[in-house]
This record gives sequence, C-alpha cells and structure tokens, in this order.
Amino acid sequence: QLQLVESGGGLVQPGGSLRLSCAASGFTLDYYAIGWFRQAPGKEREGVTCISSSGSITYYAESVKGRFTISRDNAKNTVYLQMNSLKPEDTAVYYCAKKTTSSCYSTATSLWGQGTQVTVSS
Repeated sequence: QLQLVESGGGLVQPGGSLRLSCAASGFTLDYYAIGWFRQAPGKEREGVTCISSSGSITYYAESVKGRFTISRDNAKNTVYLQMNSLKPEDTAVYYCAKKTTSSCYSTATSLWGQGTQVTVSS
C-alpha cells in the first residue's frame, strides 16, 4: 500500500520550533519532488515548500522564507520540514504530497498524507 505519513506536529509557543516528518511506505521517494502544504481553519490550502527529487532545488512561500527548511533523506525514504520562529499564523494542518515528477515545477500531485496539526499559541 502506497502511503505518506506525517508526524511531528503539536502545540508550540510563538517563537518555538517543530520538525515535521513525511515518511513514505510502499514506494521509494527517490524519483519524486515532495511538497508540504498547509490548511488553516476557514482558509484554502496553500503550498508551503517543495524539494526536488535530488534535494538540490527547494522553493518556499514568502510567508515562511528564512524560518522553514525542507530537507530529505532518501536513504530513510523521508522528507523533513524544520519550522523555526513559529508564529500564530502558522497554525494549520500540514500535509506532505508526492509530485508526479522529480521537479517542483510540476503542480500535479499523486499521493497525500493524512496531515498533522500544528498549533502555535501561548
């Protein structure tokens, strides 16, 4: 069964950090770009960041640039999202998704995780 499973979410105070993981099973991540998305209550889902299959190219939404870092360990079949200097507006359910190609230029996705809740509050 092909799956992406996110973990690492939780409650954190403003200014704090969290690291999310996106673990793949049933297939290898090596050939695919992976994106992180988020959806806050009452808002549309938005793209946060993406990493190419090799890890050499990354993209970030302006709202998270300089605070979030995406990385991948293909040997562990896992992609990570390090989130620092968290703000209340980062509160959302975070999802990872497999792109259909090795490039982040592709907007098409073929597999989504179930999501992990991130809440930033004092």
